[in-house]
Amino acid sequence: MGNSNNTNKIIGALAVGAAVGAALGILFAPEKGSETRKKLASKGQDLSDAVKEKAQSLLEKFKEKEEMIEEKTNEFIAKGKAMKEQYKTS
Repeated sequence: MGNSNNTNKIIGALAVGAAVGAALGILFAPEKGSETRKKLASKGQDLSDAVKEKAQSLLEKFKEKEEMIEEKTNEFIAKGKAMKEQYKTS
């Protein structure tokens, strides 16, 4: 659980840092207000897409881990049942 929490913190920090950096870069650029708003909207959409992509990637990794844990649990249960049967017949 701790690893997941650290990952979420890192993603959040990266998202905030990217948003602040993009906003500051655009706000200090010598352009018209309409151009600045367009750039902000574009950067916001880019950031949103990047966060969605990262979240999807993490979700896939979690699903893979879940499947692996389920498989190992089933193997462990099967071995336990086999041992139980072996001791019953002994």
